[in-house]
Amino acid sequence: MKKYLLYSWNVNGIRAISGKEVLPGVLFPGLFSHAKPDVLCLQETKADIQTLKSDITRIPGYFFYLNPAVRKGYSGVGMYSKTEPESVETGGLGPEFDIEGRIITVKFPEFILINVYFPNGGASEERLAFKLRFYDAFLEKIRVLDAAGEKIIFCGDVNTAHKPIDLARPKENEKISGFLPIEREWIDKVIAAGFHDSFRLFSDEKDRYSWWDYKTRARSRNVGWRIDYFFVNNAIKPFITGAGIRSDILGSDHCPVTLTLEFP
Repeated sequence: MKKYLLYSWNVNGIRAISGKEVLPGVLFPGLFSHAKPDVLCLQETKADIQTLKSDITRIPGYFFYLNPAVRKGYSGVGMYSKTEPESVETGGLGPEFDIEGRIITVKFPEFILINVYFPNGGASEERLAFKLRFYDAFLEKIRVLDAAGEKIIFCGDVNTAHKPIDLARPKENEKISGFLPIEREWIDKVIAAGFHDSFRLFSDEKDRYSWWDYKTRARSRNVGWRIDYFFVNNAIKPFITGAGIRSDILGSDHCPVTLTLEFP
């Protein structure tokens, strides 16, 4: 039996989190020996390889991949994997999107894993339009892979809460980017295309969130949003054995989300 434990986490700066205590007595590099993820996907890394120290890029027992944005200190995704993937692709949605370093796609013998930092649409109408174009381009990418019969997992900070259960104050946020009808409708399209929100395959719990606003100290009151996901397609759904939210892990305004799989 081949088992995988996958983590996804928006770290809000990999250099910033590297020295933080993420669990009692455990700094970020110690999370690997503590949690033992087979793959850890990071979003909003905000760094290029030249600015990272070896204690971050050379975690014992892991391969490390990074897709930085062209703009310094912005966006970016990273990935640690115990197993060397068969292939690694950065970007792939087109120049408009790829300069922001938002995607790493890796292929393992059992599945394709796509680590994505989806745009935030809150800054302006232009950024909301960019987010929606990114959404559409990404949906086309996964539809093509699904039609080819691939087992697909995509994870990351989607920057949208899907249903009222997925945020603490849905009524107050109906006109805020991250819970706009047009953004939520995109998640409906993902599900209609044959993908599943893995957490909701296992839990209908309320008050389970993955992001809390720093400025209002919302985490201590659990006034949060569930905007970080693992989505899986029908081809891999039978191999999913669990999905979770590690709200006990600190260091960012997001917490990690997890997915477990077993293959015969």
